[in-house]
Amino acid sequence: MIDVVALGELLIDFATQGTDADGYPTMAAHPGGAPANFLAALTKFGAKTALMGKVGTDTFGKLLLSTLQNAGIDTRGMIETDEVFTTLAFVTFDAHGDREFAFSRKPGADTCIRFEELDLSLIDEAKVFHFGTLSLTDEPARSATYQAVAYAKSKGKLITFDPNLRKPLWKDLDTCKEQMLWGIRQADVMKISDEEVEFLFGLGVEDGAAHILKEFGVKLVFVTCGADGCYFSNGIATGKVPSLSGIQVKDTTGAGDIFGGSAVWKLLQLGKAPEALTEEELRDVVRFACTSAGLSTTRSGGISSVPSCEEVLSRM
Repeated sequence: MIDVVALGELLIDFATQGTDADGYPTMAAHPGGAPANFLAALTKFGAKTALMGKVGTDTFGKLLLSTLQNAGIDTRGMIETDEVFTTLAFVTFDAHGDREFAFSRKPGADTCIRFEELDLSLIDEAKVFHFGTLSLTDEPARSATYQAVAYAKSKGKLITFDPNLRKPLWKDLDTCKEQMLWGIRQADVMKISDEEVEFLFGLGVEDGAAHILKEFGVKLVFVTCGADGCYFSNGIATGKVPSLSGIQVKDTTGAGDIFGGSAVWKLLQLGKAPEALTEEELRDVVRFACTSAGLSTTRSGGISSVPSCEEVLSRM
């Protein structure tokens, strides 16, 4: 039995470590991709997970598959191709430590996955199906995602979603909004950032969460607010939990994904319908997820930065 199966990108994050004498960034390669980071947190805490996606038969693709296997993530759903190169993301940081992204993805292997390549037995086995919007930017991955979500819903799976806005990957922002809104309409549980709420709806955090619950049929929403913590609501219980304090932030790459995976792990432990959770239960979920995500920012990378469950509980 699989707890969570995710569909989406597996890629290399090149994170800036410094600059050379001419001002060019010196970079370190880390395994990444939002769904992979999300699953890495779940797996680290004891969940059984699987990823469906596509990488190249190049050096980076082989390294990524090895990383998934070493992390305990099932790779039966991963496709290897020699037709395109493994997707690469380049992460630079401004003076405030905020990230800027550039991508080698025209196309990248992750955008080239087709529905007929998906191992649907992984969805059959899973309790939860997770996806994001990076698999919606281009065909054939967009159609594959549409069909995979429909299949998961037809099998009664809990659907979790993360919009994961990356503006440079979209041909235009109208299409970006259209696809993000489609994803929200499919979700039972979603994590969204305050920036994404503003981008989609022009609303603040609390009004945005209420709008998502009322208009899109989502049962539980987490709105992450960076250093200001996370607001949560399922319609009957709402609240806000502060972010982890007293830490030295090194790299925020993957922190939102790790928050999402950590939150879903706690939801699995509770074993209740998302819409039935009490405020106390949701506060515990969000405290755990905020602590996990916060600790991940004290080290580099996404998959490689997930703390242990013992470390999270000790810090809580």
